[in-house]
Amino acid sequence: MQSLAMIENWPVPHAAAVVVRGDGSVAGSYGPTSRRFPLASVTKPLAAYAVLVAYEEGAVELDEPAGPEGATVRHLLAHTSGLAFDEHRTAAAPGARRLYSNAGFEVLGDHVAKATDIPFADYLREAVLEPLGMTGTTLSPGGSPAKDGVSTADDLARFAAEVQAPRLLDPRTVLEAMSVVHPGLSGVLPGYGNQKNNDWGLGFEIRNGKSPHWTGGSSSPRTFGHFGQSGTFLWVDPDAGAACVALTDRDFGPWAIEAWPPFTDAVLAELAGPHAAR
Repeated sequence: MQSLAMIENWPVPHAAAVVVRGDGSVAGSYGPTSRRFPLASVTKPLAAYAVLVAYEEGAVELDEPAGPEGATVRHLLAHTSGLAFDEHRTAAAPGARRLYSNAGFEVLGDHVAKATDIPFADYLREAVLEPLGMTGTTLSPGGSPAKDGVSTADDLARFAAEVQAPRLLDPRTVLEAMSVVHPGLSGVLPGYGNQKNNDWGLGFEIRNGKSPHWTGGSSSPRTFGHFGQSGTFLWVDPDAGAACVALTDRDFGPWAIEAWPPFTDAVLAELAGPHAAR
């Protein structure tokens, strides 16, 4: 894909990217796709998927109590538990505000570990990483399920293929995860400021009408995914029937805000173009 060549102009020491079609085939790749990069918050979708596996296995229920009083597993996944960003303290009532929370995902990890009697890093590996062949992906023992994952573009491409055509989960569970939980809540989208209707599903951010945004202007409202402060992102656009993973070794900042949306638009345009089937 010619659009991937735009990454050569990103002000980063190293980068890798993969575009994955809805059928799981790779449409194009760039850079050292087997190189391991810190994921930062792109760890969260992987952790969320493990929580959903635990839900389907009957180890947890989405609406069972977890975290602050009145909160549930669903609240934690959707950043509506009321927990603060990086502190294990309550800053709002459950369901009242969209408070993006690393602490919430750490509580989730502890909750699943207690329910399954398996350390969360081990559960993630056994439930998601090993079945998908994500051999280059790790969460260290005791690492935060919110931000401490390490992975490769090749591995995240496998995850992107799974999300588009689920094998580990019932497709209805994945559809629920990509649907808005508690619509209409405003909140801060890290790096982009306060957003009205700051919509999230279960562990995945949903684009809808957010502006500005880290995906493209041509990304469909149904686009979902996550980006990380280590300069990483994963988006899935169901309307385009494609996903894109990009990993870098430069922290998120103005360079990413400037570079990522036109890159995404170029990828989508190429996928929709006359040579998209090649």
